[in-house]
Amino acid sequence: MIRLITFAFLTLTLAAPVSFAQTMVIGGGLGRDCYDAAKSGRSNARAERICDRALAEESMTSSNRAATYTNRGVVRMRAGKYDAALNDYSISKRMQPNVGATYLNEGAALIYKKDFNSALNALNRAIELDTKELYAAHYNRAIARENTGDVQGAYADFKRAGELRPNWEQIDRQLSRFTVTEG
Repeated sequence: MIRLITFAFLTLTLAAPVSFAQTMVIGGGLGRDCYDAAKSGRSNARAERICDRALAEESMTSSNRAATYTNRGVVRMRAGKYDAALNDYSISKRMQPNVGATYLNEGAALIYKKDFNSALNALNRAIELDTKELYAAHYNRAIARENTGDVQGAYADFKRAGELRPNWEQIDRQLSRFTVTEG
């Protein structure tokens, strides 16, 4: 039997969730500009306005509209507007319920709100859907698990994230906090 001992519970100041999974918008225009804003990491009011305009002014396919809601959610989440981001993710999920990136970002927003149990549900779904950024889903789930007291599950998810994205300094830092002993 392996028993895990951790030195300190993860806090959001120690390790923020990874929250940058955007959803590709096919074509050009404002929807693509919103995607580019989310991808580049912009979280300013201008980036949000681009996404607002895309949703209000552009004719889009259902999948592009859902992707634009997810992307605006990413922009809003980076600005600390977690409830607004969660609303966008909810709309996107109703339109396209099987897009892993939406659940990944929803999980990150819920971690920021310290709703770790709900975050686990969203992140489990992102993993089930084999989200493109699977390493981020495992990393975020590790944060949620540790904050709910599931230290062994957190360790396993940090390890899996490291396998999926080798040489990631952030994972090495997290794993260094654990001591694994035979018991």
